[in-house]
Formats: sequence, structure tokens, C-alpha cells
Amino acid sequence: MSEGYMFASYEEAAEKLLEILPTHQMEDENWILMALSLAAVPMANFISNSTGLSFDIMFSEPIFAPNNPECIIGVVSESEEIVTQSALIDSFGIKMDYVYGEAKRKYEESILKKIYKYRKGASLAELKGRNVLLLDIGCESGMRALASMKTAISKRAKSASFAVPVIAQNTAAILESEVDGIFYLSRMANFVCTDFYYKTKEEELDCEEILNILESSKYYISFQKSQGDE
Repeated sequence: MSEGYMFASYEEAAEKLLEILPTHQMEDENWILMALSLAAVPMANFISNSTGLSFDIMFSEPIFAPNNPECIIGVVSESEEIVTQSALIDSFGIKMDYVYGEAKRKYEESILKKIYKYRKGASLAELKGRNVLLLDIGCESGMRALASMKTAISKRAKSASFAVPVIAQNTAAILESEVDGIFYLSRMANFVCTDFYYKTKEEELDCEEILNILESSKYYISFQKSQGDE
């Protein structure tokens, strides 16, 4: 790790991740890639360009504890699947009505807005019978990965695997029993935060930069669909 970070960019992380992915199998079976965050879009685009596989974005939003905007107690996906930290919810005495209410609000105020902005309102790519590779830049709690996996299952995907450059050790152990396959470069016993491992920070990403990647990619399936409808 040079200069205190592990990866200079998300593309560099994707290049290293590509070395451990079963690319021949993925290409033969025509897997579909799913970026689980906007920061994962450069990774998905890099892997798509290398494999010729299509990709899409699967949106989700965190649910925070009341009166504590830094404590994530759950995640809601764009199919409104919810994954929660039950231990935190119980210890804080949070009512599930609050969780469901926040999930609905995040879906309506954040997820739908992103669908219109980054997918031009298009529905998620067809996953029925497909092998799906969920991609993210880092994984600390695993809630976003689990919520996204539940979405893939609800969309009747054939399989759902997860690939991430860096992951917390305890989270990797949990996900190994939940997903069909898991691929990572580093499993950290003392996970700091995802940004710590990158020179490029997620908050530095510009939405126009993401849109430029999506609009110029021949593998971004949502824009392929919207162009085909025109």
C-alpha cells in the first residue's frame, strides 16, 4: 500500500479484481454485471470493456438511526428489499415502523430520483435466468450487498455472486454463506472505511463524470434500452 492507500483509482481496483474473476466462465455464460453504487460504475465499465459483458446499476440507500445521521441501521434496495442491523435496532429501541417509513421515504426521495437521472427512468435490466455479478468498491457491513442480492433473487436471477476489492473479514465470512460466489482482493481484520483504501474518494466523484461514462459506454444496458426505444 503506497502513500497510505491500496488503490489509486476505481479502475485500478477493477483491473486487479479482473485477475481473480472467472472471466472465461462469465463470458461463456453471458453474466450481467451490477454496480451497487455510483462509485462502482467505473469498475463495472472497466470490467465490461474487458469482457464484453453488459452492466447496469442497482440502486439502494442507507437507513440511519433517528437522531444519529452517522449510524446506519439498514439498507433499502430499489425493489424495496430491506436489510437491517437487528442488534442496533434492538439496542437503540427503534420501532420497525420507523424503519419501514424511512425505507419508503428513501425509495421515493432518493432511489427513484437516481433511476431517472442515471437510467433515464428505465427499469432494472432483466435478470430472470441470468448469472449476476454484484460489484462494489468496498464492503464493511455487507448490508448493501445483501439487499442487492435479495433484489437479484426477487428478479429470479439464476445466481448472484459478489466481487469487491476490499472487504471486512467478519463480513466476508457472513456473505460467503449467502451468495453463490464471492471474490475479493483483501480481507481486512481491522476494516477502517472504504475511502481509506483509495486515493480517489467517493465524495470526489462528479455526477457528470458518471453520466459521461454511462453515455459513452456500449455496454451500459439501461441506455442501450432507452436508445432502442427512441
